[in-house]
Amino acid sequence: MSEESGLKKAFNAFKGFLYGMAGHDMTRYALKTRGSMEHLFILITMGDMLGIPILPPYYSLRLLPYVVPQISTWKRRMLRERDLTDALA
Repeated sequence: MSEESGLKKAFNAFKGFLYGMAGHDMTRYALKTRGSMEHLFILITMGDMLGIPILPPYYSLRLLPYVVPQISTWKRRMLRERDLTDALA
């Protein structure tokens, strides 16, 4: 039993090592891209809150129930000051 659990632990450690080498960076990039796309979607649909009217209000109002939970954090993120170190992260 102990030999089997040791082998299982070694396999899990090796699997984690391979994920760290190959998959972690891709996962971070995918999450960063998803966040950027969500912010762009909210900007297109609710941009008139910031003074950027892109879509007619009818479509914005139709999408409002789906966007409401994210509006406060989106506005804070869009209106905060940015500097050079933000581009490096």
